[in-house]
Amino acid sequence: MDLSNLKPAEGSVRNRKRIGRGQGSGRGGTSTRGHKGAQSRSGYSRKLGFEGGQMPLYRRVPKFGFKNFNRKEFHGINIDVLQKLAETKKLEVIDQAVLVDNGLASKNDLIKILGRGELNVKLEVKAHAFSDSAVKAIEAKGGVATKI
Repeated sequence: MDLSNLKPAEGSVRNRKRIGRGQGSGRGGTSTRGHKGAQSRSGYSRKLGFEGGQMPLYRRVPKFGFKNFNRKEFHGINIDVLQKLAETKKLEVIDQAVLVDNGLASKNDLIKILGRGELNVKLEVKAHAFSDSAVKAIEAKGGVATKI
């Protein structure tokens, strides 16, 4: 066997349907589209979710809930993550720039410090928001929690 005698598997390749090539082809005239109606016209596209005239699912199911456009979405970072970061990088001040540089947040995130874990070093932390337990943990070690 070599490249000159390779063929696709038997039955795996079919010829495409040649439509609108005259009456002799068997697919001339209406070109398999039937007679008249929207679906026979060029440029017709069925609505998304159309179910043949039956009430579509998106209209049968009731609407509920809402999206609060005033909501502020915070990116949470826990105390134990700050502890690990401070140990590995030998930091005393942690702010948004430090977190962005270390891949813990993106530059557009609003950062909230959360209270999971233990803190063993004195840190000055600057963030957009703090949980009560995080502030207690930071201040217990003599650190400072500053809101940006």
